[in-house]
Amino acid sequence: MLVEGKKAPAFTLPSSEGGNAKLSSYAGKYVVVYFYPKDDTPGCTTEAKDFEAARATLEELGAVVLGVSKDSLERHAKFKTKHGLAFPLLTDESGEVIEKYGAWGEKNMYGKKSMGIIRTTVIVGPDGKVVKVFPKVRVAGHVEKVVEAIRAHQDA
Repeated sequence: MLVEGKKAPAFTLPSSEGGNAKLSSYAGKYVVVYFYPKDDTPGCTTEAKDFEAARATLEELGAVVLGVSKDSLERHAKFKTKHGLAFPLLTDESGEVIEKYGAWGEKNMYGKKSMGIIRTTVIVGPDGKVVKVFPKVRVAGHVEKVVEAIRAHQDA
């Protein structure tokens, strides 16, 4: 379980930008790591487009956005192109990072229980510590809450 104020678990994952993305390579910036179930599904598309729409604001705040799912890099590339996403999408096929960040668990869809990615966003501060965890994210208005949380942390 992630604890706000504690060091965020390190990770290195294949990136849609080529090569691997390492959390440590973003030291000195806020890193918004959002975990989502699947490329090109309605909720995930809305969430990605909302993060893209807020990207300039987030960059002004010294933040980068990283989307993480179990989808392949090939799927990520199609998703990014189709929706004009300019931030990296990372592939966690093993689910190891998804689990470390508390984004894996039982889901209940129309009464059917299954294991899967629970939409979760984690803000990691410039010092590598967890600033805020948003478990079980509702997409509508979520990105605004992320921006507000970074602003509040900077003002603290």
